[in-house]
Amino acid sequence: MKAFAHLVKTLDGTNKTNARVAALAAYFREAPDADKVWAIAILSHRRPPRPVNTRLLREWAAELAGIPLWLFEESYHIVGDLAETIALVAPIKQGPAGGTPSLARYLEDLIVLKGQPEEAKKAYLQKQWQQLDYYERFVFTKLFTGGFRIGISQKLMTRALSLATGIDPDVLAYRLMGGWDPSKTSFRSLVLEPQEEERDSRPYPFYLAYALEGEPEALGDPADWIMEHKWDGIRAQLIVRNRNLYLWSRGEELVTPSFPEFQALRDALPDGTVLDGEILPYPRGQVGSFNDLQKRLGRKTISKALLKNVPVILRAYDLLEWQGEDLRQQPFLNRNRLLTTLVAPLAGDPALPLDLSPALEIPGWDAVHKERGRSRDWRSEGLMLKKKDAPYQVGRKKGDWWKWKVAPLTVDAVLIYAMRGHGRRSNLFTDYTFAVWDEKTDGQRELVTFAKAYSGLTDAEFREVDAWIKKNTLERFGPVRSVTPTHVFEIAFEGIARSNRHKSGVATRFPRIVRWRKDKPIEEANTLADVVNLIP
Repeated sequence: MKAFAHLVKTLDGTNKTNARVAALAAYFREAPDADKVWAIAILSHRRPPRPVNTRLLREWAAELAGIPLWLFEESYHIVGDLAETIALVAPIKQGPAGGTPSLARYLEDLIVLKGQPEEAKKAYLQKQWQQLDYYERFVFTKLFTGGFRIGISQKLMTRALSLATGIDPDVLAYRLMGGWDPSKTSFRSLVLEPQEEERDSRPYPFYLAYALEGEPEALGDPADWIMEHKWDGIRAQLIVRNRNLYLWSRGEELVTPSFPEFQALRDALPDGTVLDGEILPYPRGQVGSFNDLQKRLGRKTISKALLKNVPVILRAYDLLEWQGEDLRQQPFLNRNRLLTTLVAPLAGDPALPLDLSPALEIPGWDAVHKERGRSRDWRSEGLMLKKKDAPYQVGRKKGDWWKWKVAPLTVDAVLIYAMRGHGRRSNLFTDYTFAVWDEKTDGQRELVTFAKAYSGLTDAEFREVDAWIKKNTLERFGPVRSVTPTHVFEIAFEGIARSNRHKSGVATRFPRIVRWRKDKPIEEANTLADVVNLIP
């Protein structure tokens, strides 16, 4: 743990990429193999489930420090990070006998602790807090809260691991994909000599597009490009190898159990096939909303009713493996022709949840502008522009794949509730709930909540709104304050759909603040009818 805590401190103390890579590479050269595996797991978001909720952590830390809980909570709001607050207030008695245990030992303890009674968890945590120094205690507690984020991307980690091992970064990216368990995996089998039998289920690293910030004309000759719609679902790879089917999300989560209907493709697709595409809700034979798809997420078992009410399809747009051969270095146009040959005959079968994303030739850039304008009619977020000769690369690379999303929908809404933010904004009210006018048949109208947002304002604007909230609070509901309806903000969002879970009857996708409309009185904010009219 001491070496890993030192690594985290080094990474946290610099924003220079080369310095971060060098620190990671040094750790991967020198740390014990078991610690290396756990470090890779932590940095790629494969942490064990949290064994203790944060309420108990706060209570036990306050008790150990000998301070009332309210004082700990106030300190937490000022510091802005729970692990750092605990590291600051917990007293140190003496270091552990025999030295600080390894990172692997602490993570193994965390797994075992999950099934222990609360008293055992409390005794263990309070003992460790007293034995570790400040930064070790900070890192140790971060592991227990499950909120371990230090700004290290998968790409940067594989680059450092490549320096330490001499293995190509793209090879490492592939080896680290999938559902390996750090408590059961050795560094040798994961990184140095991966077992061949693990290959069956392993996906390829996803290729990600950059946002097109200017006009598409800047990309040159339109004849060099293919145009597709950017579908709003879950990016996924569907794998058929040795007559087994696996479904992986872009977040490297095996989601096969959540979508049992895809098992029908196990026998329809030839062995050695890997499709890249989008899982889309498909009620009544047409693309539904992302809100529909959310009903299917995170479920290990799917009821017959849910299967019937929220059917899904995979809309395929790339072929990464064909008859067991890795096609990623072939030009996109070649891969797409093979994909069409494979999928087109199957897409017409109503028993198979598969169809083909149309790849359109571009006669001129005017056609791209027109097609983007029809995106919402197609239930898409905009367009993808892919170079015909582009290989399928690893991670986010600039130049060959671009996403050109449609302009967001916007609504003017009234601020009515606020909560404190997180991290460096934990002492400011920066998380807001907004409302629009619901006009009644009797001529009366009331404000009804429709979206929450916490980004989009400058730091100075957040401080100004925070000061106003503290002076204009009407009621308090735990951490939430209701405020006098006074201020109008322009809210942008990517999509909107009907929802029975919200009082307004609508749910927005990716809402954020565009600007503070100081020029507009609340009477001129949008109505619920205006919002509903935006639903496609």
